[in-house]
Amino acid sequence: MVYVTRGLIEALLEFAAEAEPERFTAGLEVTLAEEFDAMLDLPPETPVFTHFYHPDASQSVSAVFGMDLSTPMGRTRGRFVSHPDGELSVSLTDDLHATMLVAIPPWRRESVAVFDRRGRRGSLEVVDAEPPIEEL
Repeated sequence: MVYVTRGLIEALLEFAAEAEPERFTAGLEVTLAEEFDAMLDLPPETPVFTHFYHPDASQSVSAVFGMDLSTPMGRTRGRFVSHPDGELSVSLTDDLHATMLVAIPPWRRESVAVFDRRGRRGSLEVVDAEPPIEEL
């Protein structure tokens, strides 16, 4: 079972719709269930996808310095990929991760599925909770 917040799904679907007819892809990161302010009905160590790293966030910096500063050093635990062509599966052209969220038009929650890097479909559950506010 893969868990993701409703807010993250909604944001990713908006970016996918804006990018159409091109693909949109983003690295995904998790927050453990125990870190949420609201009590989740999940074991404390359960990872919940809560954040994404926009691929264009450091485009100007990487163009000058050749470094990707938008994605953290530890990499990400998952990847979101939109497939505007309507194929709800993992493709060989996707940047594969252990956990892949794939979306197709019409860009609604029902249009999102989770796969492993080998293309096997898994179970996806949307969590109605806000991740904790991060402080710098």
